[in-house]
Amino acid sequence: MSATDSKLLYIGEGFEGLGVNLAHINVLLGPRNGPAGQAFATALATPSTGHAPFVIIARPGVPAKPLTLYVNKAPIANEFHGNATWGASQAGIAKAVAESLEEGMLPPEADNDWVIVSANWVNPACDDLDVVYENNYRACKSAIRAAMLGLPNSKEVFSAAANVSNSFYTPKA
Repeated sequence: MSATDSKLLYIGEGFEGLGVNLAHINVLLGPRNGPAGQAFATALATPSTGHAPFVIIARPGVPAKPLTLYVNKAPIANEFHGNATWGASQAGIAKAVAESLEEGMLPPEADNDWVIVSANWVNPACDDLDVVYENNYRACKSAIRAAMLGLPNSKEVFSAAANVSNSFYTPKA
């Protein structure tokens, strides 16, 4: 993929795992000088009670590239949930972002000229940091892939909508 055939904003979704340790991630990504950059700056500059966006790091002093903003969907409920969010979930996302750039799912210019905003669900009742890490890694990889490839296609959406269901609710027939 090259910047010449790219959009200004890519949007993707990833959902991995079951139960209290599942991960649900929505990503916005694209050039810093486009809507993704505006979303990144706005979210970083406007924290709200229980939601303090932060730049994802691979380790202290080494932010993920492209720069990625973590936006938590659930307010931090307790110390374990904080460790799951700021630790395990963040680490999984950092790995997924770096690998997506390294593997070419993201174009080379994404390294310094793009940003990602990642909205992440970590259940306050989660109970296994390793599973939270793995689910967030896989969900983020899936979300980035979906964003860059325009997935799912309409046929998949229509098929899924015919029997709509999710981990929290399935309508009665």
